[in-house]
Amino acid sequence: MCSRFSFVASQEDIENQFGIDPDKPLRTSYNIGATQHAHIITNENPNRLQYVTWGLIPSFSDNGRNTGRLINARKENISGQTSFRIPIRKKRCLVLADSFYEWRSEGGKKIPYRIKLKSDKLMAIAGIWDEWNDGGYGLRSFTIITTEANQEMSSIYSRMPVILSTKEAQEKWLGEMDIAQTLDMLRTPPNDTLYMYRISSKINDLSFNNVLLHQNLAQ
Repeated sequence: MCSRFSFVASQEDIENQFGIDPDKPLRTSYNIGATQHAHIITNENPNRLQYVTWGLIPSFSDNGRNTGRLINARKENISGQTSFRIPIRKKRCLVLADSFYEWRSEGGKKIPYRIKLKSDKLMAIAGIWDEWNDGGYGLRSFTIITTEANQEMSSIYSRMPVILSTKEAQEKWLGEMDIAQTLDMLRTPPNDTLYMYRISSKINDLSFNNVLLHQNLAQ
């Protein structure tokens, strides 16, 4: 599961890594949780950064309410699950993050960790999006796709986001593919690509949004 992540980046970072010139100021956050907004790049418009709500609201929703339940989609059943089966085929996106957070169980307690790429690049996480429309108002939302943890991540938790690390993989994810090709891309990230460390338990408070959440408590 991936229930929190952060996005702290500059416009230059976006331009250099994704070739996109943001047309609006970036909205950074150290603590993004369910129903909050985040920056994504969709297959519909891969040259534009969009700011949409986290927690998929299916197009067939009765009321367009974001309950926060569909923040993750497991790769194992994504192609057949009612809320995800069309988006995985037609509406894919990259979710941008500089890190995500996970909790390790230690002696009956949940200890939070920050996980980032060793390369210090932004993560491009595989996601899907949808749009709910009431006839005059369109509301876009997304979910993050998860897979089995790689070796270093498994010391903390058994699941992790699918991270598309190369430019080729990112472009392919946003391109035309059949469902077999799409599912084949949902792989566990390679070992020895992540850096992780213990952080403050203040991460548990979703209203706490501060650089202290990136502080390594082991240092």
